[in-house]
Amino acid sequence: MAEIKTKQNDADVREFINSFAETEQKRKDSYELLELMQDVTGSEPKMWGSSIVGFGSYHYKSERSKQEGDWMLIGFSPRKAAISLYVYSGGTVQEQLLKDLGKFKMGKGCIYVNKLSDINLETLKQLMKATIDFLQSKNKS
Repeated sequence: MAEIKTKQNDADVREFINSFAETEQKRKDSYELLELMQDVTGSEPKMWGSSIVGFGSYHYKSERSKQEGDWMLIGFSPRKAAISLYVYSGGTVQEQLLKDLGKFKMGKGCIYVNKLSDINLETLKQLMKATIDFLQSKNKS
């Protein structure tokens, strides 16, 4: 079975943001997300792989395969096309929250925003809390 490549590591989060976020706006938004996600999780930011900033972690076991591992509770990446927000786990509560989020695109497991001013940050906080609650209750040992 293939091993998961995206793992928590000790790379410097601020150094990553300063070198990876290509515009001043993405750097500014990244530092705002650092503060926001740290406040919501109570966890220090950590690098996951080479391009994701994650907060907190949980251990999962796949119901469909033998795969298991550790993953961040929430996170983000200031990618070239858009900022990827890893704050979505599905469910009725989150579907309702998405209606009030603002301007975004949806991926399979993440939300893409061009800049933070395009979305409602209070709604984003609620999405984060709902995801954390869901993941922690689903993955209790």
